[in-house]
Amino acid sequence: MTDIAEFDPTTAGARVSGHGLDAWIAETRELLKLAGPLILTQLAQMAIGTTDTLMLARFSNTALAGAVLGNTMFYFCWLLGSGPTSAVSPMIAHILGADAENRDDVRVVARMGFWSVVMVGVPLFVLLQFAHPIFLLLGQSEQLASAAAEFLVPLSFGLPFSLGFQVLRNYSTALSKPNASLIVMGISVFLNAAFDYALIFGHFGLPRLGLMGSGIASATSFAVSFALMLLVVRVTPKLHHYRIFRGVLRPDRSKLREVYVLGLPIGLTMMFEACLFFSSNFFMGHFGLDYLAAHTIAMNVPSITFMVPLGIAMAATVRVGLAAGAGDNEAVRRAGWGAMLVATVFMVATSGILWTWPFEIAQLYLPANAQNMPALVLAVAFLHVAAVFQVVDGLQVTAALSLRGLKDARAPMWIAGASYWLAGFPTCMLFAFGFGLKGLGIWYGLAFGLLVAAILMCWRFWWLARRV
Repeated sequence: MTDIAEFDPTTAGARVSGHGLDAWIAETRELLKLAGPLILTQLAQMAIGTTDTLMLARFSNTALAGAVLGNTMFYFCWLLGSGPTSAVSPMIAHILGADAENRDDVRVVARMGFWSVVMVGVPLFVLLQFAHPIFLLLGQSEQLASAAAEFLVPLSFGLPFSLGFQVLRNYSTALSKPNASLIVMGISVFLNAAFDYALIFGHFGLPRLGLMGSGIASATSFAVSFALMLLVVRVTPKLHHYRIFRGVLRPDRSKLREVYVLGLPIGLTMMFEACLFFSSNFFMGHFGLDYLAAHTIAMNVPSITFMVPLGIAMAATVRVGLAAGAGDNEAVRRAGWGAMLVATVFMVATSGILWTWPFEIAQLYLPANAQNMPALVLAVAFLHVAAVFQVVDGLQVTAALSLRGLKDARAPMWIAGASYWLAGFPTCMLFAFGFGLKGLGIWYGLAFGLLVAAILMCWRFWWLARRV
């Protein structure tokens, strides 16, 4: 018989206990309730980046190239800074799983999350001010380095606000209130588009700033998002209940240490995967423009489908954390494996779509004419590989974030490093250059890295979940 805990409206979401099919159905319902808004929030974040790209592409090719390069450096800094902020969600979930009325510890974790933003965000902000010489040291041309710095320096002012937003987002997610960040992100999509339109092209009486205008627009949208999230936390009773800004200047060494011990490996785990996929762009450029265009198209499609298992995985962190905090071994296993099952079902569906209609999907990006046909043919081949790795991509992220719910971050970091750089990267090089498969070889290597990560992450969760 299923027993669903009833909690006060000011505390966390329901924790499912019990046995049998009813418990699995109840857990899946709670998971989807939490995951739905998280998925939409991830898609909204993608929409913001897409808006920047589309508008800068209409401004000039140099502006687009500079923004792509600048965004790459910004994203790596953001990943480093977001690691500690990501620790907020599983830490709070554990606290509430053990004691749903423990306001003091929840408040301290959120407070130390903001401390981490200052401690990590300020050095990263300073680093971004030296973007121009850094790009020159990395071998970029003077023109491209200047363009990237013109975009990145104003954008860097938004980094602390973006990281602060992540703290509040993870706090609200841990309290099973994901709609808060969804509402804010939805507003931000429209605000960012308006700021881009005004500052890039000089509309509404504002100066035509081009790349600098796009950087200012994005930084402004980050600041507004943070301010709106603060407002949502203040006016939502469930979120305001914990008074997270009370004593904000008072440190807590044990919780701050835990934020970093858990958070830094999380950031490095994300960087290992991101670096492999970013490096694939570099190698595609060696094979010609058709390969790079096809790779860009084929990479964008699974990036969109990936947002669904990522949202499910983020929900799994909270669900697993609540069960682990309560010491409920069976609920831990049910939350983790249930999330992986839901993600797998979705990715099987998207795999079928990508395998069946790859040419039609590629045509959404490039018109089917004689000039574009070589790139479209390559995109079809790449999308077939993407169709094959959909399921393992969904599994590796849900398993990794389920492990995060168990506060297991160091082992997933090593697994990610080994999977992507000891397995995936050498396979990319072997198939692309050793076997002469070029771009297709790169995709085989990416798929192999994801497969290894999925197997090892799932094994790690199985091994730990039976010992909780």
